[in-house]
Parts: sequence; structure tokens; C-alpha cells
Amino acid sequence: MVGITLGENESIDRALKRFKKKYERSGVLKEFKKRTFFVKPSIKNRMEKLKAARRAHRPDNMER
Repeated sequence: MVGITLGENESIDRALKRFKKKYERSGVLKEFKKRTFFVKPSIKNRMEKLKAARRAHRPDNMER
């Protein structure tokens, strides 16, 4: 469960911004989207292989 504590005299906008950042980093939305539909294991494996191939083909940022 994601939650924050409000500081003394902290604005709502600032607190909401902190909450959103914490919410995104926790991966709750990503996990929810992953669980909303079933992906067959064969398709899941294919997607992981394609993702790995893209990652391997990507140039390193250190070459600059």
C-alpha cells in the first residue's frame, strides 16, 4: 500500500506530487495492467526474447 505523511504546512499540490512519484516507483499500475489479461506462456516467452534482442542491439550510452 502506497502512502505518504503530510508535513507541517505542506501544500496539497506538493504532497500530491510526492504521492504520484512514490506510486509510479512502486509499480502498482504496471502490476495491475499485467494482471488484467492472461498472456499465454509461449507468447510471454516470445515477448521476452524480442525484448532481450532489442536490448542487446541498443547502442551503449557510454560510447559518447
